[in-house]
Amino acid sequence: MVTAIYPGTFDPVTNGHVDIAKRAASMFGKVLVAVADSKSKQTMFSTDERVALAANVLSNIKNIEVISFNSLITDLARDKDATVIIRGIRAVSDFDYEFQMAGMNRQLLPNIETVFLTPAENLSFISSSLVREISSFSGDVSKFVDETVLLALKEKHQ
Repeated sequence: MVTAIYPGTFDPVTNGHVDIAKRAASMFGKVLVAVADSKSKQTMFSTDERVALAANVLSNIKNIEVISFNSLITDLARDKDATVIIRGIRAVSDFDYEFQMAGMNRQLLPNIETVFLTPAENLSFISSSLVREISSFSGDVSKFVDETVLLALKEKHQ
């Protein structure tokens, strides 16, 4: 069984993230949605909140497990016996950075492969940062996130 890791900040998890996770789950035996405990990014939601939201939204997919991590993704892959890293590509502008990252990860862990997945066309414009910004002005983001995330965003902005 091939284990894949889908890493990200997921601040918050969006319908685009869910789409990528579902696609990955149909391709690999086990998918670890790895929520980064990012020290360099100022996140709206704590690591525990982001893990809980992602776990709730993805709970209906049996071969997905949501975890947190605070290491190099290659160290996590080694620890979890994962051989694939999943990365979502929304636009051509994402590719250059992701291509560099894939090469660096292969240098750090030669047996790791990076698989780039694109979300459904109707989800390709969604980003967590746009969702956070729109919701901060009480804009309607219900088309972009699960109801659980929508409620969490509303609580943050009260």
